[in-house]
Amino acid sequence: MKKGSLFQKLAAAPHILWAIMFIVFPMIFVLFFAFTDADGNFSFSNITSLSQYGHVFVLSIAFALIATVVCLLIGYPLAYFMSKQSPRAQKILMVLVMLPMWCNLLIRTYALMALLDNGGLLNSLLESLGLDKLQIVGTNFGVILGMIYDFLPYMVLPIFTAMTKLDPKFIEASQDLGCTSWQTMTRVIMPLTASGVISGITMVFVPSISTFYISQKLGAGKIDLVGDTIERLFQNPSTYNVGAAISLVMMILIIISVTIMNRFSDDKQPADPKTGKGGGIMP
Repeated sequence: MKKGSLFQKLAAAPHILWAIMFIVFPMIFVLFFAFTDADGNFSFSNITSLSQYGHVFVLSIAFALIATVVCLLIGYPLAYFMSKQSPRAQKILMVLVMLPMWCNLLIRTYALMALLDNGGLLNSLLESLGLDKLQIVGTNFGVILGMIYDFLPYMVLPIFTAMTKLDPKFIEASQDLGCTSWQTMTRVIMPLTASGVISGITMVFVPSISTFYISQKLGAGKIDLVGDTIERLFQNPSTYNVGAAISLVMMILIIISVTIMNRFSDDKQPADPKTGKGGGIMP
């Protein structure tokens, strides 16, 4: 037993060391800079100065929420459609969904710019048809579209995984009890796949609220989100501390969001038939 415990500790040591070096230490550095001034003296001035960046936080949260909702509205039906296909078709569809993820985020964003820019493929096609060009790059719509395009697979994959693990007996039971297709979907399938939905929401919302490259390129430098602000502040040593304060607020917002999502996901778990605990299926 002692040998097993020692082996487990040794096996966990690299992970613990990695977490300390690349998670704990950076967070300590952020805390230090957030509550000190340029001379290293303790100060709350960085925190109090965040009020001037309120519109940036609001805009970032709004964009992230819109992108997450749209990804959910697209991703859930797509995941449901994929789960109803044959195993061979599921593999093909899975590859198609994951295919964009094989490319770097920067390359995908540049590719989207090539399609949507004023001289891009879309506007060139519209111009050849005698139609007016669409102004997409440099607009709020363009940035949100980029978020949806880049992060949609992160919504589809966890929902698809949850649906493939769904026991068909639950659906058969609802049909035997006279539920319509809509009732089966809302009272059985959705509650039982809530864990996948929560995972997808978290995986889309977190990178969306902190992104900066998508807003820089598809926003054409006209739209300033939290990620852009942090990057700009950290480029100047004299504004490190304010950038750290904004980063601290972002970490707190993300931790709160993930905690709420996890709590909601736990409440939606199906009941354990042995203990009777949990339960997410509506009566």
